[in-house]
Amino acid sequence: MENQERYKKLNKYLKEKFGERTLKICIDGYFTCPNRDGNISNGGCIFCSTKGSGEHINSSQNTNSISENIKLQVQNYFNSYKAERANKFIAYFQNFTNTYDSIENLKLKYDSALIDDRIIVLAIATRPDCINEEICKLLSSYKNRVHVWVELGLQTSNDITGKFINRGYLSSTFTKAVNLLNKYNIDVITHVMVGLPHENLDDIKNTVSFLDKHNIQGLKIHSTYVIKNTKLAELYKKGDYTPITLEYYFEATSYILTHINPHIVIHKISGDAPKDLLLAPEWNSHKKWIMNGLEKYLKENNLYQGKYYNKQN
Repeated sequence: MENQERYKKLNKYLKEKFGERTLKICIDGYFTCPNRDGNISNGGCIFCSTKGSGEHINSSQNTNSISENIKLQVQNYFNSYKAERANKFIAYFQNFTNTYDSIENLKLKYDSALIDDRIIVLAIATRPDCINEEICKLLSSYKNRVHVWVELGLQTSNDITGKFINRGYLSSTFTKAVNLLNKYNIDVITHVMVGLPHENLDDIKNTVSFLDKHNIQGLKIHSTYVIKNTKLAELYKKGDYTPITLEYYFEATSYILTHINPHIVIHKISGDAPKDLLLAPEWNSHKKWIMNGLEKYLKENNLYQGKYYNKQN
């Protein structure tokens, strides 16, 4: 194990699957969220920014047509230096809830992104309560052109926490969405968060146990960070939320990795907060600290992905 990877990293997986380096094109599809437009709530999740986790995307509109603006984002990427770093790419709809629209509009938006043969994956970030049969049929229709995966935010299996963070759906809704996506053989990537308000390591253990009962293909592990203009920022300023330490993050993330299915691809092991918006914890702005520190923690404790998975199942 000395020179082997401690967990199944996305970059290596993509290179093995597609034969070479494959990069993401992050796309703003001009969606909203049922947790923001009043359908479920108006506030969004307490940690979510006004840009819906897409702070890094430059998506200023240059035309009146949403489809043309999506095409423009992709074209601008291919006209930039970024496109010179690889030959294969992922069209990644990131901001807000990217299945929250009519089937006709969804098709128009997805089609607008798939304008170059170098794009070989269509990746859709969304909510479990915005997955239904018709959406799965639409997504499945793209599988003859590109690989398709769907990212579902779970964050935690604790529905009490889910209510507190204003998630807007039950964990049973996540199960239904995963089962439906499984039916259409669409890959599922799940988001979980470490450091949510009022949660501890027992909650992490329960969430991992819950995940291990599902057929998912990828996992994103996020640290909970506080950014400006969020409900979580209000709690933090009032002293009602204390961010986790980096040491606890290593402990919790290591537990997740060692107890999760070893075949699951780890897409991310930390959240990437914009430095100009980050309030806390300060360590979150040092990605190398997190990446290198976790590697060291795993190595020193002889830990690796799935080490305890069979014992649990």
